[in-house]
Amino acid sequence: MARGLDNRNPGNIRRSKVRYRGEVRPSRDPDFKQFETLAWGYRAIFVLLDTYRVRYGLDTIRGMISRWAPPSENHTEVYIRAVAADTGIDPDEPLDTRDAGTMIPLAAAISRVENGAPADIRQVADGWELFLSPE
Repeated sequence: MARGLDNRNPGNIRRSKVRYRGEVRPSRDPDFKQFETLAWGYRAIFVLLDTYRVRYGLDTIRGMISRWAPPSENHTEVYIRAVAADTGIDPDEPLDTRDAGTMIPLAAAISRVENGAPADIRQVADGWELFLSPE
């Protein structure tokens, strides 16, 4: 099983001081966060992408993925092309991070690139519902 799926962290979000609902603390993985369920892991993807838009003004696949998977660690342009192809969204088209029709396919595409396997869309949708629910 892919590390991200084993950690129930389909976006392979690195360990940091930021705490997410549903996060397993302490993580048993030395580099990446772990979540109680895949749905909580998908919620974290939605939270992080929304933060990119609100805090940093990154509102395109190109902008978001360039921060998510920087060239110092990844083949960022290949990643951007893969996510754009999976979603059918132009890499430079502005995105609404509060739109399920945009964000569910985007999170599923990130998960596929990170883990090498198609996302379980039901889990992604469950993560979206957790994202929408009040703290």
